[in-house]
Amino acid sequence: MIPFNKPYMSGRELENISAAHDAGALSGDGAFSRQCETWLSDQIGCRRTLLTHSCTAALEMSALLLDLQPDDEVIMPSYTFVSTANAFALRGARPVFVDIRADTLNLDETLIEAAITPRTRAICAVHYAGVGCEMDAINAIAARRGLSVIEDAAQAICASYKTKPLGGFGRFGAMSFHETKNATCGEGGALFLNEAEDVERAEILREKGTDRSRFLRGAVDKYTWRSLGSSFLLGELSAAFLAAQLEATRETTRRRLDCWDRYHSGLEALEREGLLRRPIVPSHCEHNGHMYYVLLSPDLDRHAVIERLTERGVNAVFHYTPLHASQAGRRLGRVSGAMTQTDAVSASILRLPMWRDLTPAMIEQVVNALRSAVTGQT
Repeated sequence: MIPFNKPYMSGRELENISAAHDAGALSGDGAFSRQCETWLSDQIGCRRTLLTHSCTAALEMSALLLDLQPDDEVIMPSYTFVSTANAFALRGARPVFVDIRADTLNLDETLIEAAITPRTRAICAVHYAGVGCEMDAINAIAARRGLSVIEDAAQAICASYKTKPLGGFGRFGAMSFHETKNATCGEGGALFLNEAEDVERAEILREKGTDRSRFLRGAVDKYTWRSLGSSFLLGELSAAFLAAQLEATRETTRRRLDCWDRYHSGLEALEREGLLRRPIVPSHCEHNGHMYYVLLSPDLDRHAVIERLTERGVNAVFHYTPLHASQAGRRLGRVSGAMTQTDAVSASILRLPMWRDLTPAMIEQVVNALRSAVTGQT
């Protein structure tokens, strides 16, 4: 069976973990954490990166830093992971769901203005499959209406919009290092801070409401409780693993893009036959090969296609259930406009195996299996 995802080892992960243990530093914010944060800040071009125990935690920190109040509103796509909405709903804010673009499956920036009310505080842009949202337009709307922008860049390491790395456009950016991502430590994340005024507050928030970060830098002779906070730190063993992965990220991206290109070429004929649609990446967006998906023709039964792929040794999966249609989404959120694209994509998307060490032979097997599954031919 060709699995949907298979984590990789770059070669130095266990060596780094041993070094962290030998140094007697296993809790968060140690040497490997700082190494990762420096690498990410340089890559993104942000003022400060803070490692967190998940991308969810990074999004929750952004909600806390915005000081969201009950009934404040945050605009976001319905087609996203539940953490995007949960992070703000936990503060009592209301997710406002907007439809997605037909091409990139990202938040449709042309629908944002109609969703804004006097209660709107922020826009959360999700870079689906590592393809950038239209950040120029989104930032222009935010500036004009006095809103903050949060980038859910969970899938977007080493991806860019108009040559600028994703995660560095909004007031906050959040990235994931979950097992399924291009760089991983099992569970992990990062918060990108792009405005100077947020840096010290974020450090205090992440360290249980204390100024421990300043103490470790020698800026104060002791640390104390300064404000509300929690423990959002990533453990040093996970950071040690992640440091090795980040060092290999550019090579990983190159390999994944090669896999993506092979899929794209191999499935061109099926798209011409009207059996599926391949991903669309605008010329001004540089993606990272995070995901290869197809949108099946409405005439095809996706469940049957998945079963046929399984029979042929291929593990393919669907993706998000729209948040606006979920039990919690109906209770906690608000829908702005029709969800035509969101509903259609959710019903038709099929994600194919994608990981760093997929071989050309494996990709050919997946393509042939999918051709058989959608045409009914053996």
